[in-house]
Amino acid sequence: MDNESTEPIGEFSTHLLSSICEEASSVPTSILILSTLVAVSGSYVFGSAIGYSSPAQSGIMDDLSLGIAEYSVFGSVLTIGAMVGAIVSGSISDYVGRRLAMGFSQLFCILGWLAIAFSKVAWWLYVGRLLLGCGMGLLSYVVPVYIAEITPKDLRGGFTAIHQLMICFGVSLTYLIGTYLNWRVLALIGTIPCLAQLLSLNFISESPRWLAKVGRLEGSESALQHLRGKNADVSEEAIEITEFTEISQQQTEASIIGLFQLQYLKSLTVGVGLIILQQFGGVNGISFYASSIFVSAGFSRSIGTIAMVIVQIPMTALGVILMDKTGRRPLLLISASGTCLGCFLVSLSFFLQDLHKWKEFSPILALVGVLVFTGSFSLGMGGIPWVIMSEIFPINVKGSAGSLVTSVHWLCSWIISYTFNFLMSWSSTGTFFMFSSICGLTVLFVAKLVPETKGRTLEEVQVSLNRYPTKR
Repeated sequence: MDNESTEPIGEFSTHLLSSICEEASSVPTSILILSTLVAVSGSYVFGSAIGYSSPAQSGIMDDLSLGIAEYSVFGSVLTIGAMVGAIVSGSISDYVGRRLAMGFSQLFCILGWLAIAFSKVAWWLYVGRLLLGCGMGLLSYVVPVYIAEITPKDLRGGFTAIHQLMICFGVSLTYLIGTYLNWRVLALIGTIPCLAQLLSLNFISESPRWLAKVGRLEGSESALQHLRGKNADVSEEAIEITEFTEISQQQTEASIIGLFQLQYLKSLTVGVGLIILQQFGGVNGISFYASSIFVSAGFSRSIGTIAMVIVQIPMTALGVILMDKTGRRPLLLISASGTCLGCFLVSLSFFLQDLHKWKEFSPILALVGVLVFTGSFSLGMGGIPWVIMSEIFPINVKGSAGSLVTSVHWLCSWIISYTFNFLMSWSSTGTFFMFSSICGLTVLFVAKLVPETKGRTLEEVQVSLNRYPTKR
């Protein structure tokens, strides 16, 4: 069943990559497309790990006699593992390279899936889920960074955004096939894309920018030539990569604490700020409460989930196609405005329910709000913060900065996950009004601080944001 389901995904991804390239001046080579597809197979693993807990819940609780509290630990320990993986993600990928870092992440994921599939007691479930989280934490950093570093400037945004699209596919497909399969079989199926990426890594190129960083300049130019095609003139791009790497390495390799310097202030503010606003804008709240909202609106959970998938995947694909045509900022502004409206509609629905007015209308309003939020988030706020994170940090701090940004992402995700039920007990109206206000703040943040990176090389983006002191 898995082979049947993953083949259309591969075909869709290839077709989507071709659509991105139609109006771009750069022509992608087969090795560039292959490298991107291999990398984003890790994103699919990321999504399948997130989507696993919902369809597996009843089966695991029945077979292993778990209570709600024990299963809640199983669900939440994924985030703890992801924080651990995120903390070391930058250091690992800087030390061993982007390809090997993806390989390490898949070893964690395979061990995690196997531990879950063969678990007889709760603590084996927790160990497996923790290992999966560690793999996810690594993947959440290294996949977008690797794709950004291998693609030409006029294809970079769309190619990098495939990361978010494949996460959506992973979540949706795992949920759908999980409704028909035993939870142990579903966990075993989870190892298939892990093995696919692990076995494919030898056939793709290493990042030219990482090779330049570690002093392998000939290997860097060779990898760049391989990615751009044997007849392409890569001399100018290779020189730019080499010169910028040499300039950035005149600066010290910054630790996470060392990032807090004036020269990195703007890039750090943009990278961390976007991730915080993404998480505190209500995405986890909408996801967790969507089922209840659909039921209150008179829809079944399955119909509601299908409705979200119908909105989510096409809007994510649209964002991928538009990324390098309209630019990052316009999509972010539209996306943040839409999430603000979606949360406001959900808040208004709860307010009307509290007043016992428009009882027939308010559930529909909540449903519309959820779908508006989901579509808007998928268009930009879901994927673009990761694209920008992969673009704005110079090579000498990219590892530390990436670890910081991904750690903040998972910490904020855990905070919202943990506090959401408490917030809803306090005030459903107030909770979603707060989310709406944060989404409104995101619009201002993007308008004032986030640079447009469309059509610029990574080196041009990084020089404009990070001012290097000149030596006299």
